[in-house]
Amino acid sequence: MSDRVLGILADSFVQILIPGLTATIPLALISFVLALGIAVVVALVQYARIPVLRQLARLYIWIIRGTPLLIQLYVVFYGLPDLGITLDPWPSAIIVFSINTGAYSAETIRGALESVPAGQLEAGYCVGMTYLQVMRRIVLPQALRTAFPPLSNELISLVKDTSLAANITVLEMLMATQRIVSRTYEALPLYLEVGVIYLIFSTALTWLQGWGERALARRGMERG
Repeated sequence: MSDRVLGILADSFVQILIPGLTATIPLALISFVLALGIAVVVALVQYARIPVLRQLARLYIWIIRGTPLLIQLYVVFYGLPDLGITLDPWPSAIIVFSINTGAYSAETIRGALESVPAGQLEAGYCVGMTYLQVMRRIVLPQALRTAFPPLSNELISLVKDTSLAANITVLEMLMATQRIVSRTYEALPLYLEVGVIYLIFSTALTWLQGWGERALARRGMERG
Protein backbone atom coordinates (compact mmCIF):
# COMPACT_ATOMS: atom_id res chain seq x y z
CA MET A 1 0.00 0.00 0.00
CA SER A 2 1.46 3.35 -1.07
CA ASP A 3 2.28 6.19 1.28
CA ARG A 4 -0.42 8.24 -0.43
CA VAL A 5 -3.13 5.69 0.37
CA LEU A 6 -1.92 5.33 3.94
CA GLY A 7 -2.03 9.09 4.34
CA ILE A 8 -5.57 9.23 2.94
CA LEU A 9 -6.71 6.47 5.30
CA ALA A 10 -5.14 8.19 8.29
CA ASP A 11 -6.79 11.49 7.45
CA SER A 12 -10.15 9.97 6.59
CA PHE A 13 -10.52 7.80 9.70
CA VAL A 14 -11.63 10.67 11.92
CA GLN A 15 -13.69 12.18 9.09
CA ILE A 16 -15.64 8.91 8.89
CA LEU A 17 -15.70 8.15 12.61
CA ILE A 18 -17.23 11.49 13.61
CA PRO A 19 -20.39 11.00 11.49
CA GLY A 20 -20.50 7.50 12.95
CA LEU A 21 -20.62 8.86 16.49
CA THR A 22 -22.86 11.85 15.74
CA ALA A 23 -25.20 10.33 13.14
CA THR A 24 -24.98 6.55 12.72
CA ILE A 25 -25.13 5.58 16.42
CA PRO A 26 -27.74 8.21 17.46
CA LEU A 27 -29.88 7.34 14.44
CA ALA A 28 -29.77 3.65 15.34
CA LEU A 29 -30.44 4.18 19.05
CA ILE A 30 -33.34 6.61 18.60
CA SER A 31 -34.93 4.38 15.98
CA PHE A 32 -34.46 1.29 18.12
CA VAL A 33 -36.09 2.84 21.18
CA LEU A 34 -39.11 3.88 19.11
CA ALA A 35 -39.14 0.46 17.43
CA LEU A 36 -39.32 -1.24 20.82
CA GLY A 37 -42.37 0.81 21.72
CA ILE A 38 -44.05 -0.16 18.45
CA ALA A 39 -43.02 -3.80 18.88
CA VAL A 40 -44.40 -4.14 22.40
CA VAL A 41 -47.77 -2.67 21.41
CA VAL A 42 -48.04 -4.83 18.27
CA ALA A 43 -46.96 -7.96 20.14
CA LEU A 44 -49.44 -7.36 22.95
CA VAL A 45 -52.25 -6.82 20.45
CA GLN A 46 -51.46 -10.18 18.86
CA TYR A 47 -51.03 -11.89 22.21
CA ALA A 48 -54.40 -10.62 23.42
CA ARG A 49 -56.00 -11.92 20.20
CA ILE A 50 -58.18 -8.86 19.70
CA PRO A 51 -59.77 -9.75 16.31
CA VAL A 52 -59.64 -6.54 14.26
CA LEU A 53 -56.49 -5.14 15.85
CA ARG A 54 -54.74 -8.48 15.50
CA GLN A 55 -55.44 -8.53 11.77
CA LEU A 56 -54.15 -4.97 11.43
CA ALA A 57 -50.99 -5.95 13.32
CA ARG A 58 -50.46 -8.95 11.03
CA LEU A 59 -51.01 -6.74 7.97
CA TYR A 60 -48.41 -4.24 9.22
CA ILE A 61 -45.86 -6.99 9.85
CA TRP A 62 -46.59 -8.64 6.49
CA ILE A 63 -46.08 -5.43 4.52
CA ILE A 64 -42.98 -4.24 6.33
CA ARG A 65 -41.21 -7.60 6.40
CA GLY A 66 -42.14 -8.27 2.79
CA THR A 67 -40.73 -5.09 1.26
CA PRO A 68 -37.10 -3.88 1.08
CA LEU A 69 -35.96 -1.31 3.63
CA LEU A 70 -34.50 0.84 0.86
CA ILE A 71 -37.87 0.99 -0.91
CA GLN A 72 -39.50 2.06 2.36
CA LEU A 73 -36.96 4.87 2.68
CA TYR A 74 -37.66 5.99 -0.88
CA VAL A 75 -41.43 5.90 -0.37
CA VAL A 76 -41.25 8.14 2.71
CA PHE A 77 -38.55 10.56 1.56
CA TYR A 78 -39.11 10.76 -2.20
CA GLY A 79 -42.69 9.51 -2.51
CA LEU A 80 -44.64 11.33 0.20
CA PRO A 81 -43.87 14.80 -1.29
CA ASP A 82 -46.20 13.78 -4.14
CA LEU A 83 -48.96 13.80 -1.52
CA GLY A 84 -47.84 17.14 -0.11
CA ILE A 85 -45.97 15.58 2.82
CA THR A 86 -42.32 16.62 2.88
CA LEU A 87 -39.99 15.38 5.59
CA ASP A 88 -36.34 16.17 6.23
CA PRO A 89 -33.82 13.32 5.84
CA TRP A 90 -33.36 12.66 9.57
CA PRO A 91 -37.07 12.36 10.49
CA SER A 92 -37.63 10.25 7.38
CA ALA A 93 -34.85 7.86 8.36
CA ILE A 94 -36.00 7.60 11.97
CA ILE A 95 -39.61 6.92 10.96
CA VAL A 96 -38.67 4.22 8.46
CA PHE A 97 -36.07 2.51 10.64
CA SER A 98 -38.44 2.54 13.62
CA ILE A 99 -41.34 1.09 11.67
CA ASN A 100 -39.14 -1.50 9.95
CA THR A 101 -37.34 -2.69 13.06
CA GLY A 102 -40.59 -2.57 15.01
CA ALA A 103 -42.14 -5.15 12.69
CA TYR A 104 -39.29 -7.62 13.16
CA SER A 105 -39.02 -6.98 16.88
CA ALA A 106 -42.78 -7.43 17.32
CA GLU A 107 -42.48 -11.03 16.15
CA THR A 108 -39.58 -11.59 18.53
CA ILE A 109 -41.53 -10.22 21.49
CA ARG A 110 -44.69 -12.10 20.49
CA GLY A 111 -42.75 -15.36 20.54
CA ALA A 112 -41.28 -14.46 23.92
CA LEU A 113 -44.72 -13.65 25.32
CA GLU A 114 -46.06 -16.99 24.17
CA SER A 115 -43.15 -18.77 25.85
CA VAL A 116 -44.35 -17.64 29.30
CA PRO A 117 -46.38 -20.49 30.86
CA ALA A 118 -50.12 -19.82 30.84
CA GLY A 119 -50.28 -20.88 34.46
CA GLN A 120 -48.52 -17.71 35.49
CA LEU A 121 -51.31 -15.60 34.03
CA GLU A 122 -53.86 -17.66 35.91
CA ALA A 123 -51.85 -17.27 39.12
CA GLY A 124 -51.86 -13.50 38.65
CA TYR A 125 -55.62 -13.47 38.21
CA CYS A 126 -56.03 -15.63 41.33
CA VAL A 127 -54.32 -13.02 43.51
CA GLY A 128 -56.60 -10.28 42.19
CA MET A 129 -54.45 -8.70 39.48
CA THR A 130 -56.03 -7.16 36.40
CA TYR A 131 -54.94 -8.18 32.90
CA LEU A 132 -52.69 -5.13 32.56
CA GLN A 133 -51.10 -5.75 35.96
CA VAL A 134 -50.41 -9.38 35.06
CA MET A 135 -48.78 -8.30 31.81
CA ARG A 136 -46.73 -5.54 33.40
CA ARG A 137 -45.59 -7.38 36.52
CA ILE A 138 -45.37 -11.00 35.43
CA VAL A 139 -45.46 -11.65 31.69
CA LEU A 140 -43.59 -8.75 30.11
CA PRO A 141 -40.52 -8.88 32.41
CA GLN A 142 -40.04 -12.58 31.64
CA ALA A 143 -40.74 -12.13 27.94
CA LEU A 144 -38.32 -9.24 27.55
CA ARG A 145 -35.64 -11.25 29.33
CA THR A 146 -36.16 -14.05 26.82
CA ALA A 147 -36.26 -11.60 23.91
CA PHE A 148 -33.09 -9.75 24.96
CA PRO A 149 -30.61 -11.70 22.76
CA PRO A 150 -32.60 -11.49 19.51
CA LEU A 151 -33.51 -7.86 20.18
CA SER A 152 -29.82 -7.11 20.68
CA ASN A 153 -29.16 -8.70 17.31
CA GLU A 154 -31.82 -6.44 15.81
CA LEU A 155 -29.96 -3.41 17.18
CA ILE A 156 -26.68 -4.59 15.68
CA SER A 157 -28.40 -5.13 12.33
CA LEU A 158 -29.98 -1.69 12.57
CA VAL A 159 -26.59 -0.02 13.08
CA LYS A 160 -25.44 -1.57 9.80
CA ASP A 161 -28.72 -0.78 8.03
CA THR A 162 -28.31 2.93 8.80
CA SER A 163 -25.85 2.97 5.90
CA LEU A 164 -28.93 2.98 3.64
CA ALA A 165 -29.78 6.44 4.98
CA ALA A 166 -27.06 7.79 2.69
CA ASN A 167 -29.55 7.22 -0.12
CA ILE A 168 -31.81 9.92 1.31
CA THR A 169 -28.92 12.33 1.96
CA VAL A 170 -28.38 11.64 5.67
CA LEU A 171 -24.73 12.45 6.39
CA GLU A 172 -23.71 9.24 8.16
CA MET A 173 -20.57 7.15 7.76
CA LEU A 174 -21.24 5.80 4.28
CA MET A 175 -22.04 9.18 2.80
CA ALA A 176 -18.97 10.68 4.47
CA THR A 177 -16.91 7.90 2.88
CA GLN A 178 -18.49 8.45 -0.52
CA ARG A 179 -17.55 12.12 -0.41
CA ILE A 180 -13.94 11.28 0.40
CA VAL A 181 -13.87 8.70 -2.41
CA SER A 182 -15.14 11.31 -4.87
CA ARG A 183 -12.18 13.52 -3.96
CA THR A 184 -9.43 10.91 -3.73
CA TYR A 185 -10.57 8.16 -6.16
CA GLU A 186 -9.41 5.52 -3.67
CA ALA A 187 -12.57 3.48 -3.42
CA LEU A 188 -11.32 0.09 -2.23
CA PRO A 189 -9.23 1.17 0.78
CA LEU A 190 -11.81 3.73 1.93
CA TYR A 191 -14.77 1.36 1.71
CA LEU A 192 -12.71 -1.25 3.55
CA GLU A 193 -11.96 1.37 6.20
CA VAL A 194 -15.61 2.24 6.76
CA GLY A 195 -16.34 -1.48 6.89
CA VAL A 196 -13.80 -1.83 9.68
CA ILE A 197 -15.46 1.00 11.62
CA TYR A 198 -18.84 -0.71 11.28
CA LEU A 199 -17.17 -3.88 12.51
CA ILE A 200 -15.81 -2.03 15.55
CA PHE A 201 -19.28 -0.70 16.39
CA SER A 202 -20.86 -4.13 15.94
CA THR A 203 -18.19 -5.78 18.07
CA ALA A 204 -18.75 -3.28 20.88
CA LEU A 205 -22.49 -3.90 20.77
CA THR A 206 -21.91 -7.66 20.74
CA TRP A 207 -19.78 -7.31 23.86
CA LEU A 208 -22.52 -5.26 25.54
CA GLN A 209 -25.04 -7.91 24.52
CA GLY A 210 -22.96 -10.62 26.19
CA TRP A 211 -22.61 -8.51 29.33
CA GLY A 212 -26.37 -7.90 29.39
CA GLU A 213 -27.15 -11.59 28.97
CA ARG A 214 -24.85 -12.53 31.83
CA ALA A 215 -26.38 -9.82 34.05
CA LEU A 216 -29.90 -11.05 33.28
CA ALA A 217 -28.85 -14.64 33.96
CA ARG A 218 -27.42 -13.70 37.37
CA ARG A 219 -30.57 -11.75 38.18
CA GLY A 220 -32.69 -14.73 37.25
CA MET A 221 -30.63 -17.05 39.44
CA GLU A 222 -30.93 -14.66 42.38
CA ARG A 223 -34.71 -14.56 42.00
CA GLY A 224 -34.79 -18.31 41.60
